[in-house]
Amino acid sequence: MTTLLHIECSPRKQRSASLEVARSFITRYEENTPDSEIITLDLWSMVLPEFDELAMEAKYAGLNGTPLTPAQEDTWNTLKDLASHLHRADVLVMSVPLWNFSIPYKLKHFIDLVSQKDILFSFDAERGLEGMLLNKTAVVMYARGLDYSAQSITPATRFDFQKPYVEAWLKFVGVTNVHSVIVEKTILGEDVDLGAREAATQQARKLADSICR
Repeated sequence: MTTLLHIECSPRKQRSASLEVARSFITRYEENTPDSEIITLDLWSMVLPEFDELAMEAKYAGLNGTPLTPAQEDTWNTLKDLASHLHRADVLVMSVPLWNFSIPYKLKHFIDLVSQKDILFSFDAERGLEGMLLNKTAVVMYARGLDYSAQSITPATRFDFQKPYVEAWLKFVGVTNVHSVIVEKTILGEDVDLGAREAATQQARKLADSICR
């Protein structure tokens, strides 16, 4: 049995393009692997803790190799519990809308909480940084309102800090088998939006078929 973790990064539940495409992938994945376990982390319904002074003190105590206080230990265990969802999953699915050319702040908050030494990566002087999420597959659905092709007024080479950021983070924490589906031009009229969603949905379903082979 495989475990699929879906990280929902959009607050829009009815009209979200990233969620729509992600759900089409998950539906097809379940059809191909009916014994799989599907877990959803909706970042907008969760109460994410602050990475406050106590968390920072716990972080640097760990980096310095000094024992954590009971309060620091409790704080650090909260972060480890959050990250445990990522460790448990075989397949990571992320539905990520573009906000101000980057990612929603809720996703950035989650990444900042869990991306810690000995939680998602290790470090030593000889080997350097090594991600701990090994032997996993990631599928990221990116949604964008405008056209980010090379000939557009917002080409990805200048304006896209969404996909490069997510891919850099996944690589950093050890996920190297990464697939992406992009749905864009979703605010350029109903017909354009519908066509873009349909094309991305078909791509997502084919991707699910290929991953499950």
